[in-house]
Amino acid sequence: MIVALTTLLVAPAIPVIWELKPSYHAESRLIIHGPLATTFGTEDSGRRDQFELASETERLLSRSAAEGVIRDLRLEERPEFNPALRKTSLAGKAREAVRGLFDSGMTPLPIRNSLEPVIPEYYRALRVWRDGQGDVITIGFDSSDPELAAAVPNRLISIYLEERKVSIRRRLDAAEGWIQQRIAEQQDHAEAARDAADKYQKAMSAASNDDSQGDQIKSLMELSDRQIKIAQNHAELGATISTLEAGDDASLALQNISVPDGIGAMERDLRAQQQDLDRLLETYGNNAEAVVDLRAKILKSRSDLRLAVDRYLQSMRAKLAALDREDGAVRSELAAAYEQRSRSALAQTELARLQRSAEREQTALDGLEAQRRALAAQAMLPGAEVEVLSPAAVPLAPQGRGRLFYLIGALLGSISIAVTAAFVVEMLDGTVRSFDQLAGMARTLPAGFIPRLGRKDRRNPSMLFGHVQGGMFEEAMRTVMISLKQSNGGKLPSSILVTSAHSGEGKSLVARSLAIELAASGSPVLLVDGDLRRGNLESLFKSGLKHGLNELLRGQARIQEVIYHHPSGIDFIPAGNRSFRRRASLTDVADIIEMARANGQTVVFDSAPVLASTDTVHLAALAEQTLVVVRWAKTSRRALALSLQHLKNSRNPEIPVVINSVNPKKHAQYNFSDSELFVRSLMKYYSYKT
Repeated sequence: MIVALTTLLVAPAIPVIWELKPSYHAESRLIIHGPLATTFGTEDSGRRDQFELASETERLLSRSAAEGVIRDLRLEERPEFNPALRKTSLAGKAREAVRGLFDSGMTPLPIRNSLEPVIPEYYRALRVWRDGQGDVITIGFDSSDPELAAAVPNRLISIYLEERKVSIRRRLDAAEGWIQQRIAEQQDHAEAARDAADKYQKAMSAASNDDSQGDQIKSLMELSDRQIKIAQNHAELGATISTLEAGDDASLALQNISVPDGIGAMERDLRAQQQDLDRLLETYGNNAEAVVDLRAKILKSRSDLRLAVDRYLQSMRAKLAALDREDGAVRSELAAAYEQRSRSALAQTELARLQRSAEREQTALDGLEAQRRALAAQAMLPGAEVEVLSPAAVPLAPQGRGRLFYLIGALLGSISIAVTAAFVVEMLDGTVRSFDQLAGMARTLPAGFIPRLGRKDRRNPSMLFGHVQGGMFEEAMRTVMISLKQSNGGKLPSSILVTSAHSGEGKSLVARSLAIELAASGSPVLLVDGDLRRGNLESLFKSGLKHGLNELLRGQARIQEVIYHHPSGIDFIPAGNRSFRRRASLTDVADIIEMARANGQTVVFDSAPVLASTDTVHLAALAEQTLVVVRWAKTSRRALALSLQHLKNSRNPEIPVVINSVNPKKHAQYNFSDSELFVRSLMKYYSYKT
C-alpha cells in the first residue's frame, strides 16, 4: 500500500517538476516623491508623502504601464509569457482532458497577437512593494531570461516617468483651461458689481453729502430740545392749573405757586386785611362797626381775587392748548426728520453693501489669478522626482531550488503521506489478523492458521480429497486436528461443530477439509451439512440424494435415505430441501450423534453462521466441540467476540478458533509473534504459491 500510494503521488509530480525552468529574479530600488518646491510651506508633508507613495505604487502597477513594457520588450513573442506559443505538455494535456470532462463548453483558444493572455503572466512575474513604512519602493521581476529579468524593472521606471509627465501635463492643461474660464466669468461679475455700486452712488448723491447729513442731525437735535421744553412747560402749567382748581381758598392756593404781580398784590392786601381783622376782634369784639366794615372789605377783596384767579386760569388754559398745538407740530417735524434720516441711512447701507460685493468679486478674481500663476509655476516643475537607489542588474544565478530538490521533496512528501495513510488504515482496521489480537478475549483457544487457496484449488478434487500429500494446506488441517484433540483431553471429539460469525469466511471449506483429513487418517467420519437455509456441500459431493437433513428433522425421510457414502470414506448428509419455510426441530440431531458414536464415527457439522441463525447455538449445545472459523483481514474482532458470547455454555469452556484464508506474504510482514510461521524459508520449503 505504501509503495502503491507513493507511486501514485510521485507519478503526476514528475512531469510537473521536469517542466520547471530556472527562474531569475532582478530588483530595482527607488524613492519617489513630489518636487521639492511643492513642499515649501506644507505643514503636514509626512502624511501627504505616505499617501503619494501609495498612489505612485499603484501607478507602477497600472495596465497602461504593463502594456508599454510588454510592447517595448516584446514579451508577447516569448512562450514564457504568451500561452499561445507554448507547447502543450503531457501534464497540460491531462489537465485539459480533465477540465473538458467538467466543462461542456468550448474553451476559447488564446489569440497569438493579443496582449490579453500576456498581461496576467506579466503580473504574475512582477512584484512592486514598499519596505515597511519607509519611502523605498522595490520593483522585482522573475523570468527564465536573466537579461529580461533586469530589463523589465528599468524599463518600467522609464515608462512610469513618461506617463507621469504626460498625466500631469494633461491635468495642468485642463486645470488652466478651467481657471481661464472662471477668470473671464469672474471679471464680468466684478465689473457688474462695480457698475451697480457707481450707479447707486450717483442716484443717491444726496445721501452721500456730508453737509446734508450734518443739517439733518442738527435739525433733529433742535426739534428734540423744543419737544423737551414744551413738555416741561406743559407739565408746569398743568401743575399750576391743578393746584388752583383743587384749592377752595384762592389765597391759600396762591401761596404755593408763582402768579402775576397784580394777583400777588391782591393776595397780599387780602392777607393784611385779615390780620387787621384779627387785631380788631381782639380789641373791640365781633359786633364793632370797624369790624363789620373791615369784614365787608375782606369779602370784596376775596371776590376780586377769585375773579382775577379765574381770569388767570383761563389764560393758562389757553397757553396749555397752545403748547399742545406746538407739541403736535414739533412731533410732525421730528417724524419727518427721522424718516428722512432713515432713508438716508438705508441708502448708505445699500451703497456699503454694493461696495462690499464689488470688493468680494474682486477678491475672488485676485484668488483665481493667483491660482493661474501657481499652475503656471507648477507646469515648470517635473512631474515626480525619482531617486534610483539601485538599478536592476542581470542576475548571475537562478533563484530557488533545482529539479532534484523538488523531486526529492515530492518523493519524501509522497512517502510521508503513504506511510500516514497506511498507519491510519492499520489503526482503523478492526479485523482479525493474528492470535496476538485475540489475547484479550476470554475462552478462546488458538487452533492454527489455514493458508489461502486459489479458486482453482478450492474446486480441485485431487486437492480436497487428499491425492496431493505434503502441502502446506494439509499441514494446516493436521494442526487444526491436533488442536482439537488437545482441547478435548488428548482424544478426538465425537462431534465437531464448525461455524463462523458471518457467511463467506470459509467454514464450509474447513468443515469438508476436516472431514477429508479424518477420512484420510482412517477415522470414520460423518459430514453433516447443518446450514438448513443455504447449505452447499452437495455441489462438492454430488450425492444425487433427494432428501437431506431438512426432511429427516421433519420426519419425511429415514436416516438411511439421507446418508451418502462417498468413495473417500466420508458419509455425507446434505441439507436437503431449502424451500421449507417452517423451522425444523433439532431434537433428532442428538439421535444422529448417538448413531454415529455407536458406529465409531466422528460427526462434523457445517452449520450456519452464529450471528445469522439460532440453529447454530442449539447445535453447539449438542456437539462435543465447537470450532469457530474467522477469515484473515475480513472478520472483525467485535463480530468474533459477539459470536463467542452466543456460543457460551457449560460444555464449551474454551472454544478453538482457526484463522482461515491467510495471506502468507502479507502476514509475514507484520510484527506478530505468529508471523514466523510464514517466513520466506518456510514458504520455499512448502513451495507455496498464493
